[in-house]
Amino acid sequence: MTDTRTPDPGQGGRPRSRPWRRLTTALAACALAATGLAATPAGAAGQAAWEPVPAPMTTPWTDQVPVDDPLPEYPRPQLTRPDWAGLNGLWDFAVTDADAGVPDSFDEQIRVPFVAESALSGIQRKITPDDKLWYQREFTVPEDWDGRDVKLNFGGSDWQTTVWVNGEKAGEHKGGFDAFDFTVTDHLEAGANTVTVSVWDPTQHGGGAVGKQRQDDEHDIEPHPGGGIWYTAASGIWQTVWLEPVAPAHITRLDLTPELGDETLRATVHAEGAEGREVRVTVLDGGKEVGTATGAAGEELSVSVPDPRLWSPDDPFLYDVRAELPPAGDAPGDEVGSYAGMRSIGLKKIDGVQRPVLNGEFVFQTGTLDQGYWPDGLYTAPTDEALKYDLQAHKDLGFNMVRKHIKVEPQRWFHWADKLGLLVWQDMPSMDTGKVPDAAARKQWEKEYHRIIDQHRSSPSVVMWVNQNEGWGQYDQARIADEVKAADPSRLVNNMSGVNCCGAVDGGNGDVVDNHVYVGPGNTAPEPGRAAVLGEFGGLGLRTEGHEWYPGGGFSYEDQADTAALNDRFTGLLDGIRQGQMPAGLSASVYTEITDVENEVNGLLTYDRQVVKVDQGRVRAANQALIDASRDLPGAVTLPTGENRSLRVTTEGHTERFLRHEDGLAWTAPVTEESGATLKANATYKVVPGLGDETCYSLESRNHPGEYLRHRESRVRRDADDGTRLFEADATWCAVPGEGGARLSSLNMSGSYLRHHDSEVWLATPGGKQPYDTLSKFTADTTWALEAPWAP
Repeated sequence: MTDTRTPDPGQGGRPRSRPWRRLTTALAACALAATGLAATPAGAAGQAAWEPVPAPMTTPWTDQVPVDDPLPEYPRPQLTRPDWAGLNGLWDFAVTDADAGVPDSFDEQIRVPFVAESALSGIQRKITPDDKLWYQREFTVPEDWDGRDVKLNFGGSDWQTTVWVNGEKAGEHKGGFDAFDFTVTDHLEAGANTVTVSVWDPTQHGGGAVGKQRQDDEHDIEPHPGGGIWYTAASGIWQTVWLEPVAPAHITRLDLTPELGDETLRATVHAEGAEGREVRVTVLDGGKEVGTATGAAGEELSVSVPDPRLWSPDDPFLYDVRAELPPAGDAPGDEVGSYAGMRSIGLKKIDGVQRPVLNGEFVFQTGTLDQGYWPDGLYTAPTDEALKYDLQAHKDLGFNMVRKHIKVEPQRWFHWADKLGLLVWQDMPSMDTGKVPDAAARKQWEKEYHRIIDQHRSSPSVVMWVNQNEGWGQYDQARIADEVKAADPSRLVNNMSGVNCCGAVDGGNGDVVDNHVYVGPGNTAPEPGRAAVLGEFGGLGLRTEGHEWYPGGGFSYEDQADTAALNDRFTGLLDGIRQGQMPAGLSASVYTEITDVENEVNGLLTYDRQVVKVDQGRVRAANQALIDASRDLPGAVTLPTGENRSLRVTTEGHTERFLRHEDGLAWTAPVTEESGATLKANATYKVVPGLGDETCYSLESRNHPGEYLRHRESRVRRDADDGTRLFEADATWCAVPGEGGARLSSLNMSGSYLRHHDSEVWLATPGGKQPYDTLSKFTADTTWALEAPWAP
C-alpha cells in the first residue's frame, strides 16, 4: 500500500507544482540476469498471515502501532516537500546465510521500520553476523509524479544495505545511523514495482559504529539477567522508508547557521544538477517575510533577521525558512521548506572561569543520558508521540539538556528537541570496546560521523558534538576533535566524554573537559581553554515491581531502598552540584539516566514509560534552582589561611556549640568564656592550604600540630598526617557558600559535607542511607561560622 501526504504544517513554505518529464519505463533483461534477482510480489503464496509478537514489556503506545502504516509522519522536517509516499508497513521477509543471494521465497512478513530483534517487527529473534536480512514489497508511483525523478529514502538501516528495484541494483550503503537515498527513476516500470533490500549487520563483530548494541550468545532477545550495560542488537531497517519526487535539478541539503553578531541567518543551499543556478532563501515569522537573500547554489548566503527572537530552552522560537531553486529556461525549479532557531553557543570567561554560554550568557546545562531504547521497538519508538514523550519528560522534570549517547535518532526526534527547547549533546556512536580499530573501520566511522554532522547541523537544539566515549574504540581524539570543529565551528566539541575513565587518554583539546563520576558528582575542574562538564554521574537504582525487564535483577551504581530514598538522594545530588561544584567551576552535568534500559534500573522512569519513579515537582524545583543559580553565581568563599579559627554551629537552637575534637574524634560541644583551657584549645584550628588541593583548605589541630581533621569511614576524626595521598585528600575541605557561614565539602567525596549530628561530626551525603545523611536541616547542619579562636 502506498500513500501520499503533505508534510507537517508550519515547517516553512509549501513548494509549488512544477513541470515534469516522463518516467523511464523500460527494464533491461540483461540486468535481471546479471543480479539473479526476481521480483517477488508482496504476500507470496504459502505465507502465513502476519501477527504481532507479544512484547516483553509494553509501553503506552505498543497497541497504537498500525499494521499497514506505522510512523506515518513526515520524516524530514527540516527539508520538506509536499509530495511523498511512505513505504512503512508490512514487507515480505526472509533470513539467509550472509553470503547468499536473493531467497527463492519470502516465508515471513516484517513490520517496517522495526528491527528484526524487536517485538513490534513481528519477528523478535536473534540475528547474527552469519545472517543476511531480506525485505521485499511492491509499490506504485503516483501518476502525478510523472515527469520527475523519484528518490527512495531510508532514514536509517543498520548496517550494510543493498537495494534493488525491479531486479536492478539501485545502490549500496554502509552505516547504521545516517540517512541515505537512491535515485530509482531509471529502474521504474509503469504500474507495480518491486523493491528488494538486503541488510547485513555484523554489529560489534564488524568494526563499525555500534553504541551499546551487542550480538553474542549471552545476549538473547528475551529478558535476561546478563546484559550489564550492553543491550540487544538492532539489525536492519529501523527508520522510515519513503519515496519522493524531485525535479532533475533539485535541492539536496540546506545548511542553516545563525549569526547573532550581525543578525543574520547564514544559509547554504546544496543542490544536485544545479551548477551555475541561482537560489533564494527567505526567512518568515508567522507567514510574514523577515528577510531574503539570493546567490549561487553551494555558496553561503546571509539572510537578514533584524532584532531576532532568540531560541532558548525557555523560549524555543523557530522561524520558518523557504529555499528556492527558480526555473531556468525549460528546466523546472525546486522549493523546500525548513525552519531555524536564532541562537549562539560558545565559551566565555565568567568571573575568571571558562563557561559555555548560550546567547552570550552562562546557563548551567542539566540533563540526562538518553539511550533511546524501547522494550517493544528497541531502536525505534513505537509512535511519534512516544518519540516526543521522552523529551517532554525531560522538560517536565526541569532539565534543559539531553545527551544522546549511543545512537543518532530519526530527524523527527531532533525536530521535537527544537520545538520543545532542549539542548542536545549528540554522541557519535562508539565502536566496540577493547579493540583498536583498523584503517578501514576508522575510515568508515569518520565518514559516517561527518554525514551525521551534515544531516543535523541545522538543528538549533544541537549544541555539542561528542566524539568518543570512555575509550570505546578510541583513537586520534585530538585530530578528530580538530576536524569536527573545522567541519562545524558553530558548535562546541567534546573530544571525548569520560577522560578520567577506563584507561582513556584525553585528547587535550576541544571545548570541554568531561569526567564521569559514579555516583558523583566528584570534582571536575575547568581549564584555561576548556569548560568543566560532568558527562555522566548518578546511576541511582530503584526496581519497580511489575515494570522490570528482568524481575528481581537489574543493575545500578547505587540501589535505593524506596521512592522516598531515591527522591532524597537524587535531589541531594542536584543540590550538591548547585551549592558546591558549580561555584567551583562545573558548567554542566548529565545524570544516568532518563529511563531504565533492559538490565539497568537506574532510570528516572521505568523502561516501559509507565511509571515516573521520582517526585516530578521536587526534581523540577531542584533543576530550576540549579539553572537559576547559574544566572546569579555566588561569590567565592575565602577562608583566612595561616590563622586560627573556631567553627561554630549555625543550626537554630544549637548556636552555642563549636566543632571540637576529643579522644581523636570530632564532636560539637558548647564552649563559653567559662570553659576550660583544654576544651577551648580542642575547639581551635589553624586554617591552612589544602593538603590535597591548595585551592581548598585543611584544618590543623591547635594543640596537636601536624594532626588534621579528616574523614575515615564517614566519621570525622583528628589524625596525624601520614604523607599518603589518601590522607591528604581525606583531610582537604573545599569551602562553598552557606547562609551565615561556609560549608566544607570533601575533596575526594565531592558533594558530601562536614556535618554535626547528635553531637557527632560526620561526612554526610545529602539523601544518603545513614541517619546523619537525612535532608532535614542538612544545609544548616553543614554550615559553620568561622569565629575568633577560643585559644590564641
